[in-house]
Amino acid sequence: MKAELAPPSLVTKEYRTVSQIRGPLIFIERTSEIAYHEMVEIIDPEGRVRLGRVLEVNGNHGIVQVFAGTTGLDLRATRVRFRGDVARLDVSLAMLGRVLDGTGQPIDGGPLIVPEASLDINGAPINPTVRTHPSEFIQTGISAIDGLNTLTRGQKLPIFSGAGLPANELAAQIAAQARVLGRQGQEAEPFAVVFAAIGVTHREVSFFVDQFQASGATERTVLFVNRADDPSVLRLMTARAALTAAEYLAFTHGLHVLVIMTDMTNYCEALREVAAAREEVPGRRGYPGYMYSDLASLYERAGRIRGSPGSVTQLVILTMPDDDITHPIPDLTGYITEGQIVLSRDLHRQGIYPPVDILPSLSRQMKAGIGEGKTRADHRFLADQLYALYARGRDLRRLVAIIGEAALSAEERLILDFADRLEQRFISQGKTNRSIDETLDLAWALLDPLPPEMLKRIPDALIRQRRGGAEDSA
Repeated sequence: MKAELAPPSLVTKEYRTVSQIRGPLIFIERTSEIAYHEMVEIIDPEGRVRLGRVLEVNGNHGIVQVFAGTTGLDLRATRVRFRGDVARLDVSLAMLGRVLDGTGQPIDGGPLIVPEASLDINGAPINPTVRTHPSEFIQTGISAIDGLNTLTRGQKLPIFSGAGLPANELAAQIAAQARVLGRQGQEAEPFAVVFAAIGVTHREVSFFVDQFQASGATERTVLFVNRADDPSVLRLMTARAALTAAEYLAFTHGLHVLVIMTDMTNYCEALREVAAAREEVPGRRGYPGYMYSDLASLYERAGRIRGSPGSVTQLVILTMPDDDITHPIPDLTGYITEGQIVLSRDLHRQGIYPPVDILPSLSRQMKAGIGEGKTRADHRFLADQLYALYARGRDLRRLVAIIGEAALSAEERLILDFADRLEQRFISQGKTNRSIDETLDLAWALLDPLPPEMLKRIPDALIRQRRGGAEDSA
């Protein structure tokens, strides 16, 4: 972070009682009336200023988290000033189309943002009595999501990825394609994307910026960037700054905001690093025992408020270490969020993009966001039927590996062929942007070769309507 001098009006107290410097933390003795999460200025022996915040208060002792690292500080000459206020983000509608660092400062070469408000990055909890249940469809343009694991406004839905899988490509594609549809399937309401890139490389930053510019989505996107070579403690601020911007756009300006955060594994690693520097008793695999509540403080900022036209929807991407879905990060995330989208290494090896494994994937809010007046009346039946047949097809693949395909019945061969076609035509779509109607029409096309008696999850009237209409047009 660039060193800067603070306005004198913000300074309330100054101490020279630093007792320890450990990793990104400094320990201060003989303090009084300091507050948790209060912003701090650390002045090194050469007079340069770094920012930090109070991480812990215990009697007359305080622990401060230094954002730019503690290199160059010493116990005797280091001074610490307490601002008397928490970390705040300057917000404005002019943030749209800008690239900001993890603290909200522009890094795209453009002018400074003139703030309309300065908000606490920790946010304010949504009163449960005014929280509205997610029940309206968001179109991502990805068939495996829109058709089978639908995202709804106000939902929090993670994407579980693995090392080397195209999660960043999928995130950029969704950010460019996502939109809110009106009752008649037309884009009817204002929509914005807040994209938080946490702990990413310079190459990945360039990729995201180029993708947004190429797709024309830049003007409706706010990009927060925390690079891998930035101080790790800034990762903890980046996610909160992005959510603060999203809440402002949603609940002040009435926009439907999709927040995409990648990669939350980097966030959790930074949380573990800070906990280790504080010498806290570790939990599972060295992560702090409060990681669940810390993640919940982020994920629960998604939602809708009764009487407010805007909404905050979260699509969180995390990398599962060793592809282990029981690892603490995906495990705790799954408890808090409303389902998950799982990327498959086997599908990726087959050249299928996006490699979404639809069987372990789930959207718990899907049924509330689809159906007549939202997507189409046949959506729910088609989704159930595709799942049922694909699950049987996956089971038959394992059976074929033991007894051979020749032992299958005619019906089983049809199901096995359906599973292959679903992967190659429905799940695999490349960089194309499919509307929900195109996705559902494709689902019908995949089911058309199957006899009606095999389509047990779809009402007979819908089958007759579909196939009767096809025969009439022929």
